[in-house]
Order: sequence, then structure tokens, then C-alpha cells
Amino acid sequence: MQLTHVVTQVEHAFEPARELLKPILSNPTLLGAWALLVLVCVGVLWWDIRERNGALPSLMKFVWTLVVLYSGPFGLAIYWYSGRTQISHDSLWRRGFRSTAHCYSGCGAGEVVGMVTIAGMLAVGSTLVQAAGTFALAYVFGYALTVGPLMQEGEGFRTAFADAFYSETPSITIMEITAIGTDLLLAGGAKFGSPLFWGSLAFSLSVGFLFAYPVNAALVRFGIKEGMMNPKKMGEGSAHSAD
Repeated sequence: MQLTHVVTQVEHAFEPARELLKPILSNPTLLGAWALLVLVCVGVLWWDIRERNGALPSLMKFVWTLVVLYSGPFGLAIYWYSGRTQISHDSLWRRGFRSTAHCYSGCGAGEVVGMVTIAGMLAVGSTLVQAAGTFALAYVFGYALTVGPLMQEGEGFRTAFADAFYSETPSITIMEITAIGTDLLLAGGAKFGSPLFWGSLAFSLSVGFLFAYPVNAALVRFGIKEGMMNPKKMGEGSAHSAD
């Protein structure tokens, strides 16, 4: 009963923002234009990786592809600022962006699968079930993207999972509270085939990234996360190999 009251109060507080955003996110023309823009951005990303940034690891190429698929020009701008071998220098802010992008790629996949499956295909009406199921999938996907590479480097599953749990849980939690909360506030009850369902899902992913970024930057700053390798060094190594 108390939880229901809290949810009602939150919905009331965000009502002005919801009334502003819902007409935009439910506009099929705008949604189609956004989808086209995302495809163009993915094309630019792949061209840049193929022509100029082949030295990036396969994992990061995959990560940046998902980031741009989720956030279009916003994701492409983050890649351009922090993920290319041509960056002028590395910094805490760039490391924070790369760390958030890595987290975002896995958690975003979990959120998309969760919302599409639970709220969309299965049409589960319970907000609590939608939130809990999507949260669980976001954690599974988010941890997997860290545990897998660690195990490939020789760590056992227990050690790799402990490392992932310690370093990823704060950012995953903040990212999914804000992303899933935004999605449910904007599109709670929206049908699977409605533009609002897809528009709010896309919008909520970027909201999650924005809120998780300062958390990841802080984790990198205090040494809890490494912030992914400096891409500039990869480019320099590739140039030396060519020589």
C-alpha cells in the first residue's frame, strides 16, 4: 500500500514532463525520422571503424555499435569524443564515457529484451512484474559483458563474477532505476505496436546513460573500475606495427 502511494506521488511529480514528452514520443513521423537518423549514425560509425579505427578490439566495436543503435547521434558523439584512436589525449571524462558505454551496451540489451518480451509480446500489465523482470535481465546482460571477457583472460567464473559484481553493480543499478522508471512513467500501459512504446524505450535508454555517467566516472576516479583501455595507444601500436 505504501509502495503504491510512493509510485503515485512520483507520477504526480513528473506529470508536467510526461505531458510534454508523450506527444513527441508517440508521433510516428518523428519516430520514423529518428530510426532513419540512427541508421545513418550506425553507418558513419562502421565506416569510421573500418577506415580509421580497425585497431579497436572486437568487443569495443560491438559496444559502440550498440551504443549508437540505442542513442543515435548522442551515442556517435560519445564515440567520437572518447572511443576513437584519434583522440587528442585521454582523461577521466573520456574514461568515464567508455566505462559507461560498456555498461550501457549490456544493460541496454537487457532493458530492450525485458520490455519487448514482458511488456510487449507477453503483454504483462503489472508494472511491478515489468520492472522486476527487466531489472533482472539488465543485470544478467550487464554482468555477462564483463564476466565473459574476464574469463577469456583466464579468470575463473567465481573470481570474474565477484569482480563484475563489485565494479558494475552501482552503475547498473542507477542506470536501470532511471531508465526503467522513465520508460514506465512515459509508456506504462502502451501497446506493443504503438509509437509511444518504442519512442519511450529509446528515450529512456539515453536517460539511463546520462544518470550512470557520473557514477562510472567516480568509480574510475577511485580505481574501482579501469575505464577501458586508452584507444589512442591502440592506434599508436597499430601504426608502429605497420612500420
